[in-house]
Amino acid sequence: MPITEQVRVYVPATVPLLAMLKESGQLPVTEGHTVTPGLREWYAEGDEEELEYVAFTRAAQAALQLLRHDPKAPSRRVVVSADVPASALVREDNELGSSMVTLPQPLSIKSVAAIHVDSADAAEQVAAAAEVVLEALAGDPDAQFTVDGAEDHELEWYAVTELDELL
Repeated sequence: MPITEQVRVYVPATVPLLAMLKESGQLPVTEGHTVTPGLREWYAEGDEEELEYVAFTRAAQAALQLLRHDPKAPSRRVVVSADVPASALVREDNELGSSMVTLPQPLSIKSVAAIHVDSADAAEQVAAAAEVVLEALAGDPDAQFTVDGAEDHELEWYAVTELDELL
């Protein structure tokens, strides 16, 4: 049997999406971030750990965008770390420095390596950042300052087995 190369993908989510993961065994999100060739070329000086951190941070920022579209969700960024076959990923954005990938199907709970979630004390700054994340991405320095405030909070690490307690 051939060995399939696994790649760590960071998938943005929200607390309600985690509830769906628990209930159905699948995360209905098909976009994620990983160390792509374009990201590796852009950060030529970065080692693998630094590149993984860039992809993780971009997923956390994408979680802010999900929160913007779901104002009823708790104001906590969620990033699901998963190991998926490299051959399953679609790299549609070939822009230099991009970490974006598309998953061909919803993420199975079996592929989840860890779940990362903001602590409750980050909620106020995360809510403010979610409101202005698109403006920050468009280059607004005041909005970027607000997003940076949320990014000052490190996401907490949870094992998949802690999903019940997390929810």
